[in-house]
Amino acid sequence: MSANERSTRALREILLKPGNDACADCGAPDPNWGSCTLGVFICLACSGIHRNIPDVSKVKSLSLSRWEDHEVQFMAENGNELMKSKYEAAVPVYYYKPTHKDCQVLREQWIRAKYERKEFCEPGGRFTYEEGTRDGMLLKRGRDNGQFLSRRFVLSEREGTLKYFTKYDAKEPKAVIKVDTINATFQPEKIGNPNGLQITYLKDYSTRNVFVYHDSGKEIVDWFNSIRAVQLHYLKVAFPGATDAELVPKLTRNFLKEGYMEKTGPRQTEGFKKRWFTLDHRRLMYFKDPLDAFAKGEVFLGNRDHGYSASPGLPAGTHCNGAWQYGVTIQTPDRCFLFTCESEGDQQDWLKHFNDVMSAQMSPQEYTMEALFKHRP
Repeated sequence: MSANERSTRALREILLKPGNDACADCGAPDPNWGSCTLGVFICLACSGIHRNIPDVSKVKSLSLSRWEDHEVQFMAENGNELMKSKYEAAVPVYYYKPTHKDCQVLREQWIRAKYERKEFCEPGGRFTYEEGTRDGMLLKRGRDNGQFLSRRFVLSEREGTLKYFTKYDAKEPKAVIKVDTINATFQPEKIGNPNGLQITYLKDYSTRNVFVYHDSGKEIVDWFNSIRAVQLHYLKVAFPGATDAELVPKLTRNFLKEGYMEKTGPRQTEGFKKRWFTLDHRRLMYFKDPLDAFAKGEVFLGNRDHGYSASPGLPAGTHCNGAWQYGVTIQTPDRCFLFTCESEGDQQDWLKHFNDVMSAQMSPQEYTMEALFKHRP
């Protein structure tokens, strides 16, 4: 057996240790790369990020690279669990740990924060996300012209708001957004920038979108985690008896699904029109364009025991004049909504998400939201 075959076999055995079967950084299954300087097993995507910090991490393929005996020994002595206990010893509870499904900028800044900046090694450290206020310039997409222009944003824990100003020295903000209504989610493809962040919030019971980015990946991820830190502070005040495990899922969250469907109006005699749909847990919003500032409409998806249902197809006799033929019917206590999808696969995927949401028990806050939807002007 050659030295290379011996090291490959030894690495395969080390991979069997608990924790080594998933990427140390994003949790992707079956990592096939390793950092021989950090002692962690990682996936191909994360290995590319490690390669950008060569002073910190030297990566090798488990099967294609030549491993020295001392490097194999180092991997055996360390591994993912031990290194997590070192590099993730003091990750704040609100800090978003990305998974393999998240975008590049989130994963890169997580890896750099852990190994390059060593932010989480020492308990009791002071984090930039916890300073109570954040003030800086972000490039914001104009509501009407679609151009990205520099705007001043100010996040305040004391006021519980995120404000933005059209000019740096403007006295009055263009918008005052309450942090407890914010959802922030990275949308690089939709926004057309790798650091693109969508900030969604409620105003007068309707959804507004703000699309921003920063040229610095660190800066935009710092804004994202600062928003989460302020939100957690407010949730702890609002729900003093709740645990961190109960509150953290209420911070920023990825949308369950987005994409195009066609829809008809409330009389169901109007033509089917193509709209961009976003499912944010119990709120199904639709827009004329994916980058619209305002939702054209919203549907609240309650629990199936209270008169909500989603089923394939359209009611008999529906005049379907759209281009798409795969129907979806959503029934609420107040009315019936009709949509069509481009493909059967898309139809089934939307239905799965709708039915998952409708099967979940509703929280007291969701009952309040349902009541607000029913009494909206």
